[in-house]
Amino acid sequence: MPSTLAQEKDKFTPPENLTTKYAPEEVHRYMLDCMTAVGTPKPQALALADVLLAADTRGHFSHGLNRLEMYVNDVRQGVCAGDAVPTITKESVSTALVNGHNGLGPVVGNFCVDLAVKKAKETGIGWVCARGSNHYGIAGWYAMRATKEGMLGMSFTNTSPLVAPTRAKKAALGTNPLALAAPGKNGDDFVLDMATCVVAVGKIEVERRKEKPIPEGWAIDKEGQPTTNAAEGMSGALMPLGGPELHSGYKGYGLGMLVEIFCGIMSGGQYGPNVRRWMQTDREADLGQCFVAIDPTFFAPGFEDRMSDLMGHCRDMEPADESKPVLAAGDPERTHTDKVKTEGGITYHINQIKDSWKLAKVLGVKPME
Repeated sequence: MPSTLAQEKDKFTPPENLTTKYAPEEVHRYMLDCMTAVGTPKPQALALADVLLAADTRGHFSHGLNRLEMYVNDVRQGVCAGDAVPTITKESVSTALVNGHNGLGPVVGNFCVDLAVKKAKETGIGWVCARGSNHYGIAGWYAMRATKEGMLGMSFTNTSPLVAPTRAKKAALGTNPLALAAPGKNGDDFVLDMATCVVAVGKIEVERRKEKPIPEGWAIDKEGQPTTNAAEGMSGALMPLGGPELHSGYKGYGLGMLVEIFCGIMSGGQYGPNVRRWMQTDREADLGQCFVAIDPTFFAPGFEDRMSDLMGHCRDMEPADESKPVLAAGDPERTHTDKVKTEGGITYHINQIKDSWKLAKVLGVKPME
């Protein structure tokens, strides 16, 4: 039986003097090198590195460097086609069904949202569903890609079953994130990017990597009971947004189903419990995804002014805690992006850096410097 990446990494011992802050350009170079080292063509590797770097720059460390090894492993084992190019199966003036041909999620996602934008410019709306895709990183990346063209962008994806429906003990739905980006004045855009469970699985992975407990309400154990142990949460199930039924978890459950309808069911890809289990590489993921672009100029004029007015009103409200101002969706990410620029680099947890150093040694690429 061939050795796994984890086994190969264990053969290397990282030096003690590793730093934790790295220039974004160096992180991007490292990600690109790792993907090309396992045979991914540069254009596809670039698409992936761009999304992962954006996640870390915006402060979503669960979906950046933390995710790289998963993509490397999928391509290395041949369960994901690193060189695949999406194609259109059928289309109308405002809709399209795309086959990702088991390609990298960001490659499929970029293709689909660009197609949706093109259709929206012509008809006011573009709605594109895809099957045959893989994990595509942060959902907000694709919504923001549409906003750069002056559009409202929406992005949805199903994932491996990790979330237990309300009243269930086992998982049946994915974290099923949804994102909406809407243009405001002078680039001050509204950017909602959220999972339909209490917390993304990556955040539990990060706490497990740090060997720290998780807050109660994030996950349940194998017996369906709430747990604060990250490892037990990973072997049990995540809770839908809202948590237990008492706190309206059925609303998160319903939102998860909404995403599933748009993605797996509408595209003809895998859905719900039929999607392969998380981190398993025994078969193709065949994820379903959905991308929507809407041109606001087809509706009432002044959209950006009203968008900024509403966000400004909320931000200017008196906070319940003076130390915690009222925010609009996208503000925390903007703050973290500014922090990276001010500090001249992205700061990672030392355990992440040690792991990345070992991965570099296994793949024969230069570690981050």
